[in-house]
Amino acid sequence: MSFFRITTLAAAASVIATLAWADGNELPRSDAPDGAEAYIISPADGDTVKSPVTVVFGIRGMGVAPAGVDRPNTGHHHIVIDAPTPDLDKPIPSDDHHVHFGGGQTEVTLELSPGPHTLQLVLGDRNHLPHTNAVVSKPISITVK
Repeated sequence: MSFFRITTLAAAASVIATLAWADGNELPRSDAPDGAEAYIISPADGDTVKSPVTVVFGIRGMGVAPAGVDRPNTGHHHIVIDAPTPDLDKPIPSDDHHVHFGGGQTEVTLELSPGPHTLQLVLGDRNHLPHTNAVVSKPISITVK
């Protein structure tokens, strides 16, 4: 099979998966246990920091697992940067304002421009969908010098 054909097939599969993924009702959703909580450990709300900024993620009542792993009471982090909480009935977007940590990462170092910024965590299940009882941190505000 030629490289072009493999690439074309992969692109077609990606488009089909994206179309199915566009409507969160097409994919099975996971439940989170009652009381599960996502939060930002560092920086603290109101902090003034220098860029790059290391953001440390926290979670209570659940575990962290990479995207695609179907394990009860787990999920992976997504950080929302300078944007409102995404629609919790749809897959979490992936763009400059919605960064996925599908490998199960629990921290990130971000290059942020000087000025005010907001940060928030949204836990996603194996399919990047918020859990049926979404696990979302309180947004924090920071200022970058």
